[in-house]
Amino acid sequence: MRQTVVHGCVAALMGVLLCSAGFGAESGVQLVARADRPGTRISPTMYGVFFEDINFGADGGLYAELVKNRSFEFPEALMGWSEVKKGATAGSIQILDQDPFNATNPHYLRLKLQEAGNGYGVANAGFSGIGVRKGEDYLFSAFVRGDEKARLCIELVADSGQVLAHTTLKAVRSQWTKETGKLRPTATEAKARLQVLLETPGTVDLDMVSLFPQKTWKKRPNGLRADLVQWLADLKPGFVRFPGGCIVEGRYLSTRYQWKNTIGKAETRKLIINRWNDEFKHRPAPDYFQSFGLGFYEYFLLCEDIGAEPLPILNCGMACQFNSGELVPLDQLDPYLQDALDLIEFANGPATSTWGAKRAEMGHPKPFNLKLLGVGNEQWGPQYIERYERFAKVLKEKHSEIKLVSSAGPSPDDERFHFLWPKLRELKADIVDEHCYANPEWFFDNAGRYDKYDRNGPKVFMGEYAAQSVKTVSPENRNNWQCALSEAAYMTGLERNADVVVMSSYAPLFAHEERWQWRPDLIWCDNLQSYGTPSYYVQQLFSLNRGDVVLPVEVTGQPPATSKQPGLYVTASRDQKSGEIILKVVSNAPRPTAADVKIEGIKQVARQGTMIVLAGAKLTDENSLAEPKKVAPVTSSLKGAGTSFQHTFPPYSLTVLRLKARD
Repeated sequence: MRQTVVHGCVAALMGVLLCSAGFGAESGVQLVARADRPGTRISPTMYGVFFEDINFGADGGLYAELVKNRSFEFPEALMGWSEVKKGATAGSIQILDQDPFNATNPHYLRLKLQEAGNGYGVANAGFSGIGVRKGEDYLFSAFVRGDEKARLCIELVADSGQVLAHTTLKAVRSQWTKETGKLRPTATEAKARLQVLLETPGTVDLDMVSLFPQKTWKKRPNGLRADLVQWLADLKPGFVRFPGGCIVEGRYLSTRYQWKNTIGKAETRKLIINRWNDEFKHRPAPDYFQSFGLGFYEYFLLCEDIGAEPLPILNCGMACQFNSGELVPLDQLDPYLQDALDLIEFANGPATSTWGAKRAEMGHPKPFNLKLLGVGNEQWGPQYIERYERFAKVLKEKHSEIKLVSSAGPSPDDERFHFLWPKLRELKADIVDEHCYANPEWFFDNAGRYDKYDRNGPKVFMGEYAAQSVKTVSPENRNNWQCALSEAAYMTGLERNADVVVMSSYAPLFAHEERWQWRPDLIWCDNLQSYGTPSYYVQQLFSLNRGDVVLPVEVTGQPPATSKQPGLYVTASRDQKSGEIILKVVSNAPRPTAADVKIEGIKQVARQGTMIVLAGAKLTDENSLAEPKKVAPVTSSLKGAGTSFQHTFPPYSLTVLRLKARD
């Protein structure tokens, strides 16, 4: 496995070197960038991330809780749990709600043991198992009430039945008390289970049974899975859009996302069904619920941690139009408007304000400095315009500093889209959110999409996009290099039109290898490992090499590149701090392309620069847990640069050239 990865990288690097030398290359193309004509500023929010709790992206994914249905609030209260008998032990299990620990989540588990034995209790299977690593600490906690002489044994057990770790809780009290313990496995196991066993006769009640790795992101209690956050941090995203997506809307308004239910102590957050629970008959997930352990406070913290602007999206009084399309009457919209105002206060208000005090109580007295707010997710039609107009009027009167993101519907060019844009232009909308899931050909052919957009109208947020190798919603879609390459070609047009496009994000973000509903996705994981797709590395290269201002660039000697007429897609920018000129060049040509590169309007370009190449041996190449970097960037020195030099771009590649320039 390791040899395959190394050999693949070596092969890719050899291909880069051969192409740089011009071996077998077609010529006649000229690429001219004007360093003396800096254009529009590229927004720091140009490249961001879109998070939605789909594909078990939150519970079972980014949220590090390892226990499923920890408070027994699923409609099937024991879903995720099973009875454990050791020896001939006689006992019973009940789900009760009398005199609960917490009235918001009233169900709890009662364990009864009639006679001593080797242990009787329950096991939790986690999310397709519980992933644990040898020698690392895992923190168990539960709210417990029962016979004071009762003794509970807590175990981590491998799929084989081997006990990997155990601890004992001896201090059971007659009143609800939070009890804790630490478990350190003796082996790494992807499919472990947690067992809670009563070892002495008696009765014990359990609620909020929890297991977290100690190594969460920044070692925070109730924290996030560290490796998944690191993938986001390594993107250096300009913003994080949360919490979705269609879950914002809900299939019905009663199951919409309500941010106020996601803050405060984790045990008081009320669970609801996830909209993706049974949306797709080909990938049903009957155990998919939202615990809201990952809530708005944690989202804001995440944004702060990775230096990204928070972009929360709120329900505007419309359930998902692909489902019920349920509407709140306009004269009953006030609670939704108040939720928006209260969210701004929660994020930005002083600690002395009502909602600012709740933020401070959770541990963050300083404001989060919210600047962006989305009104609805993917709505359309006159019903949306009526509701957006109400939101805009109220929010702009009280918070003119907040830029609002509005919806252009689910498609980039249908009757819904063409109805919404003129209406939003009339309303002087700040930013319009466009979405597109299409085949790679669409992305290759639409790199010039924004060239003719109105420069004086609302700005654009390309908020959801991803190339689909088969078709949208197909379970056969693949995260292959062809899809990623087409997205890279399209992104050159986003950056080149930075005076119109101010934000963009690939979607969806995370997917669990065994628990996905939708593909393709940017980052994949199982219970222990994770990897970035070719699309991830495209996003990363554009984000890390964004530049501050657009430079005019002209490509001659080839027709405009399309899916049927392969060629070079180019964008140029300048990093004002380093002074470097950055060229991002995408080739969808099947052979190397030699180009004469000229940097005009500049005195000097150093002979040596930096070259980063992302390419696959085949368009069908994909990354995987076995080969996580089959398609990954290769960085090397660029030699022989200057104000004029020849460079050969590999076939089917994304190349970043960073040139050290002097004015």
